[in-house]
Amino acid sequence: MQTLLIFGVSPKQGTGFQIAHLVKQYHANWRCIVLVRDADFANQLTKQGFEAHVGDATDYTLVKNLCKLAGSEATIISTLGGETGNYLAQRVIIDCAEQSSIKQMVLVTSLGCGDSWSMLSERAKQAFGNAVREKSLAEVWLQTSQLNFLILRPGGLRNGEMTLKAECYYQQEVHGFIYRTDLAKMVIDKIVNQQIDNRAYSVVDPSLNITY
Repeated sequence: MQTLLIFGVSPKQGTGFQIAHLVKQYHANWRCIVLVRDADFANQLTKQGFEAHVGDATDYTLVKNLCKLAGSEATIISTLGGETGNYLAQRVIIDCAEQSSIKQMVLVTSLGCGDSWSMLSERAKQAFGNAVREKSLAEVWLQTSQLNFLILRPGGLRNGEMTLKAECYYQQEVHGFIYRTDLAKMVIDKIVNQQIDNRAYSVVDPSLNITY
């Protein structure tokens, strides 16, 4: 039985939320452990069959206990966002995973992280450059850990029904958008197909032509 330990699930129906619910829809036999901030939301998830825990991903003791609970064969998924504290939280997760002998992790960051920094416009760097830099630090910490990893750097995230046309690009300059539902499905498919290959991919949907 596949076990997932997911960080970044919120009631705002972001990518982590979409991943969790796609798992329940298509892989109901998987064990799914999630860490959330809100107790009421945790109760809702528990009723839906998730193992929901309340707390903060920067809490070392809590995260380590969750890693032990998940077991060494679990796959960690982190979709944590935010401009401040992202690197610290991701570092705690990665360190605890290593110490618990967990072998693999999927990290969702954003286009512009790491060697894709040059793809961001100056306007974008000014608007959310600090968040991208925090996520870039998290990428490096994961890349230099003992974990097998997959890093996905989505373009602009939007809400919408799956198009099933999202693509991964390795070491290519790309720009564009992706629906959170398609990104969530891609994460799950990569795990199912054992495509955690120690690479970072930019992810966009070339069929989308969304303007602000």
